[in-house]
Amino acid sequence: MNVLVAGAHGQVGQHITELLSDSGHETTAMVRTESQVDEMEAFGVETVVADLTEDVAHAVAGHDAIVFAAGSGGEDVEGVDRDGAIRMIEAAEEEGVERFVMLSSMNADDPEAGPDALYDYLLAKQAADDRLQGSELTYTIVRPGALTDDPATGEIRAATKLDPGEITRADVARTLVTAIDMASTHGETFEILAGDEPIESALRSPTGE
Repeated sequence: MNVLVAGAHGQVGQHITELLSDSGHETTAMVRTESQVDEMEAFGVETVVADLTEDVAHAVAGHDAIVFAAGSGGEDVEGVDRDGAIRMIEAAEEEGVERFVMLSSMNADDPEAGPDALYDYLLAKQAADDRLQGSELTYTIVRPGALTDDPATGEIRAATKLDPGEITRADVARTLVTAIDMASTHGETFEILAGDEPIESALRSPTGE
């Protein structure tokens, strides 16, 4: 497939882009500014400049799948994490993109259960997830726990609901990339943490059912 990575310059996004560059998929890294283009092209992928607070149709056009790993880092949760994600979902619908893999967050289903400092962010992610779940797209929503910069293990736990915990950014990226091709994740929303089950195996029944 021709895969667009939204948020390719972010910490998880760079892991995703590197993994996809070594896969059989054609990959386009979506970045926010021209200054980020050279860095992403070093991965051997195409790049496109688009701002999630503006029209993104030109970036979405021609792709079969989107991996959404963009985030505002708390600077503009409504404009990027909520409205930007919804703008991308709607562009995917309009441009005929079939597959959409969303990086969300644990507690996006219940923002009040998360840390107070993340309430606005989780509320934004909840709105974006709700919009994707209500779309006609073939979606997967992945909600990791707290992110760390430890090396990838290639092993996770996945279930509809998990107790709070941690997972490496590298393993989150591996999970998102693996999910692209796995029909068992279609239409599913689930949480992931560090674990002891190989990612592909865990995604064969990601909700634990």
